[in-house]
Amino acid sequence: MPEGHTIHRAARDQRAMFEGQRLDVSSPQGRFAQGARLIDGATCTGTEAVGKHMLYHFDNGRTLHIHLGLAGTFRPQVQPADPPRDVVRVRLSGPSHVIDIVGPNTCELLEAAELDGFRARYGPDLLADAPEPERAIARIRKSRAAIARLLMDQKVIAGIGNIYRAEILWLRGIHPLTRGADLSEEELQGLWDEMRALLQIGVERNSIITNRAYLKAGRGVGERTNIFGKVTCPKCKGPVEKSKLAARTLYHCPNCQAPRPS
Repeated sequence: MPEGHTIHRAARDQRAMFEGQRLDVSSPQGRFAQGARLIDGATCTGTEAVGKHMLYHFDNGRTLHIHLGLAGTFRPQVQPADPPRDVVRVRLSGPSHVIDIVGPNTCELLEAAELDGFRARYGPDLLADAPEPERAIARIRKSRAAIARLLMDQKVIAGIGNIYRAEILWLRGIHPLTRGADLSEEELQGLWDEMRALLQIGVERNSIITNRAYLKAGRGVGERTNIFGKVTCPKCKGPVEKSKLAARTLYHCPNCQAPRPS
């Protein structure tokens, strides 16, 4: 599933393609034909990322809401574009570019009156222009759930996925099963700052890069992550432990992320 940096990068790129442009909107697959007709010919007033969700705003007061899920993709083309394939849920066609949206988990229209309610369903976005770390920190410190579970809960923090979760907890030396309530405000502020910084790098590089050696050396270094999908911890050279939490694979180093005394 695309993590928050991917959607923010897509929103930035597609804003340059579509903002202020009249768009032809269609559903070659046919599953979104009725919704496509309601925004076909409208002007796109902007694109916006909310965590892992993409919003296309139109001048008729409607917003196209896309959540790609595990298998969905954005497929950009420069005009003149190839004919759409029948797997395309939505095609957005502007004067210079086309975006085909394939296999999204959510594809729906929101009316203007629904937008505040939509945003209220999610926690603060790590990449928002006006971040709200205090809201996430307060919620985590009240919870007895594992921090690894809380970081993946989009109602707590919007934008973190499985790879960033493993990497950030390792970088901060936090055991993934540490209860939210057992982390101090200072620790959680540091965790927020690390997450925000790494997601900002992800937007700029259009890739998940958490390995500091890669960041220092530039694009010539192959490693981009530290322990996700790895067998050995790069810091202590000990084994990386692989487990399951809420049906998602969890990676951590038992030495560098030792459990806290009970």
